[in-house]
Amino acid sequence: MTPRAQEIAAAARALLEESGPAALTMRTLADRLGIKAPSLYKHFPDKHAVEVELTAQLLAETAEVLEAAEARAPGSPEALAEAYRAYALAHPHLYCLATERPLPRAGLPAGLEDRAALPLLRTCAGDLDLARAVWAFAHGMVILEIHGRFPADADLDAAWKRGLKALHA
Repeated sequence: MTPRAQEIAAAARALLEESGPAALTMRTLADRLGIKAPSLYKHFPDKHAVEVELTAQLLAETAEVLEAAEARAPGSPEALAEAYRAYALAHPHLYCLATERPLPRAGLPAGLEDRAALPLLRTCAGDLDLARAVWAFAHGMVILEIHGRFPADADLDAAWKRGLKALHA
């Protein structure tokens, strides 16, 4: 990306993180940057392209977080789950933008999706079905937590431990 495209993506990310996906419009983004909306189209063909860039950022950052957790505790699904949960909860709007719609695989950098999945796949000893089940559990727990769907007295740490134990039984 050009430096200007990087600046636009950074402003889009800040707007998203502050106000959520509904606030991310090309007009609002242009206003934030102090430019006219048509100027954005020199760098991103449409809003979807901006969203693809933000999704790529989430995947790259998730990969970094999971790789670091794997390095600290090799083979530990609990360490990966803790890192995944912490990242998602720290970036709830980005997480929802990137995970609550189809993944724009064609627009992502080559190998990025695989890189983000590899720590979990290694932790699951290469068992792709188990890795998918663990990810589905983690995603479900995170999205329910982000959307405030658990009762206030729910012991989510215990639910995570129980769920991971059941999957790795």
